[in-house]
Amino acid sequence: MEPVVREWAPSWPVSLGGTLGALGRGRHDPTYRRTPDRALWRTMRSPDGPATQRLELRDGVVVSTAWGPGAAWASDRLPRILGADDDVSGFDPSPHPLVAQQWSRYGAGMRTPSTGVVLETLVQAILEQRVTGLEARRSWGWLLATYGEPAPGPAPERMFVFPTADAVSAVPSWAWHQAGVDGSRSATILRAASYAGRLQQCADLPHAEARARMEALPGVGQWTSAEVAARALGDADAVSFGDFHVAKNVVYAMTGEEDGTDERLAELLAPWPGHRGRVQRLVEMTGISRPARGPRYSPQDFRGR
Repeated sequence: MEPVVREWAPSWPVSLGGTLGALGRGRHDPTYRRTPDRALWRTMRSPDGPATQRLELRDGVVVSTAWGPGAAWASDRLPRILGADDDVSGFDPSPHPLVAQQWSRYGAGMRTPSTGVVLETLVQAILEQRVTGLEARRSWGWLLATYGEPAPGPAPERMFVFPTADAVSAVPSWAWHQAGVDGSRSATILRAASYAGRLQQCADLPHAEARARMEALPGVGQWTSAEVAARALGDADAVSFGDFHVAKNVVYAMTGEEDGTDERLAELLAPWPGHRGRVQRLVEMTGISRPARGPRYSPQDFRGR
């Protein structure tokens, strides 16, 4: 299998981790891997088929090597994957000192990715609804390893490509149950798979229209569409309203208030129209979170019901 190689010299000092780091779902994500040679490996189900893409930096030049039927698509999209659509020229971090500090530290190389793969990003977000990150990562890994296909090319061990829409549609209800995915989320995933073509078109729609199309699916709300927009569509304004932790942690980091709400978060982000998701991510990168209160959330087990 001959790889497709592309070299691209961005006009900014691109950071692979700063731009694509939010795509990885834990150390064992079968679609995302960092290797000791500082390369970043990703798999994707492109419109042309499965692809593995290896990215590395050489003296400011991004070198992409891709394998599989979708290799040419992944190579062609390289600039957009690394945030070329993300215009930061109008971003002013000065309204808040923490944002300004974080932008000074990370902003030079950090952009909002536009991976262009909609269904797999949407399914990943649906799996993350109303459960812990650990539960979601387990279900994601199970889906890829059981119904996906091995990553093409010389990918690191246990990397897989997201299954086809038809393969997702064929997953039986008992298998979702065994994987800890409740009926509500599995039904939403099956609906999404049945509209895979329409959803993929979101990659080329204006952000508001794309999000409206996703949210027209029962079970997909503003939180889920925001997660997809921030990872797959290059939307730097997408904020995770409705998240169990985001409002509380971001509000606490910016103000010291421990009772953060979505309404308060919206107030704090108001000075940055078009860049609110960027600010959310910058603040989250501090690692600051509000002090724990109350009992720890217990993972749910749907396998026995």
